[in-house]
Amino acid sequence: MKLRYLAILVSTIILVGTVGAAEIYNKDGNKLDLFGTVNGMRYLSSADVKTGDSSFVRYGFNGETHINDQLIGFGMWESEAAVRHADDGGSKNNNTRLGYAGIKFGNFDSIDYGRNYGVLYDVGAYTDVMPEFGGDTSIVDNFLSNLASGVATYRNTNFFGLVDGLNFALQYQDKNDSDKGTILGLKEANGYGYGISISYTFDNGISTAAAYANSKHTFSQKVLVGNHGNNAEAYYFGLKYDANDLYLAALYGETRNMTPFGNFEGYQSAENMYGFIDKAKNIELVAQYQFDFGLRPSIGYLQSRTSDIISNGQNSYLKKYIEVGTSYNLNKNMLTFVDYRINLLKNDDLIRAVHLATGNILALGMTYRF
Repeated sequence: MKLRYLAILVSTIILVGTVGAAEIYNKDGNKLDLFGTVNGMRYLSSADVKTGDSSFVRYGFNGETHINDQLIGFGMWESEAAVRHADDGGSKNNNTRLGYAGIKFGNFDSIDYGRNYGVLYDVGAYTDVMPEFGGDTSIVDNFLSNLASGVATYRNTNFFGLVDGLNFALQYQDKNDSDKGTILGLKEANGYGYGISISYTFDNGISTAAAYANSKHTFSQKVLVGNHGNNAEAYYFGLKYDANDLYLAALYGETRNMTPFGNFEGYQSAENMYGFIDKAKNIELVAQYQFDFGLRPSIGYLQSRTSDIISNGQNSYLKKYIEVGTSYNLNKNMLTFVDYRINLLKNDDLIRAVHLATGNILALGMTYRF
């Protein structure tokens, strides 16, 4: 589920204090909270590959310890488990989403290391609020675009306490190479990388953000992209309005040698093309309104446009759809939602080569969270 009214806070607040978490310990400057989400969800689509149970459970903990008046240590861990499969003793349906530890230094703010969100998601989070769909031009578990492994992150809020609303982040990522015997696949591996983000929130509910990231490709990835370049690079800009029960957000971004396409699990052939798009231009738009009685309708538009690798540089799309949906909060812990994805992709050469589904998708679900 991408209803991240809770999860966005987890990703962006470094001194983790998840809203609604269950406090299990708080004594002598040490605090530990548990949080979790149980999501029962079903996809319905004319494309069989998109139809089925998409339920999952997410759970984790966050904690902090007061070292002295200026230093606070913190740590966070979150896991996800798919619940649509039988218990066969395997672990492939369970994965660690987040896990990092760090220290907050008063007005100098915080530094942490581990598995965390990449700085590009500081902008991507603006539009990743649709009931189920949306946010997926920037959500890729590789480089610094979304979840990222081996990252050191420095975050500063209110610019050292001098300018309210002005925040920035600096990030460095270690090499995670599938060539070195790790469990990472070619799609998720990365070379050394760095990124930066900056945002400013005005008093009237308007916020703006920008982010840039640059990562080296691994040796195998360099072979895959050929002469297009040795680096995966991206920049994103975002704007949102969040006040008076109205939420409006827009995102524009470009990636170079970063956005994956096709099936990375097989070998490269005419029937199974895969790789990284040399250049993709991404747009995401979303509008929502929060009614007092709990209803939150949503409408959005998303596209990822690329130079077609099949048809001599002609423009094509990896994603293009309209989203219409709504969620309803029964109380602070229980939520129901429906989301409809109207697919606008045309069945061109690129779509056929990478076997992208072009059917519409309806998502129905209920969520319990604490």
